Amino acid sequence: MGIGGGIALIVIGAILSFGVSDAIEGVDLTVVGYICMGAGVVALILAIVLNSQRSHTSHTAVVEQRTTPNAPAAPAAAPVQQVQPVQPVQPVQPVQQQQPPAAPPAV
Repeated sequence: MGIGGGIALIVIGAILSFGVSDAIEGVDLTVVGYICMGAGVVALILAIVLNSQRSHTSHTAVVEQRTTPNAPAAPAAAPVQQVQPVQPVQPVQPVQQQQPPAAPPAV
């Protein structure tokens, strides 16, 4: 319900208790208003307590590390082979476009 719901119940209860003078047969609006105000106070206190608990939580990260004191040694790695360097590739020369033949001069 939250803080807003608690305040709303208190306001509705106060209006029913102190502001309404109408009578409904079989229903005492003053008592209904007091009940709403009481429920609103309880809801408001609960919301404040839960929000304060929520803001005071702490989070810890647990990192598990497994160590074995008598673990066998890892096998030796294979010898690394020498790799011959790669020869650089010669850049490609751009192709020059041919010019169309010039038109003969007009006489």
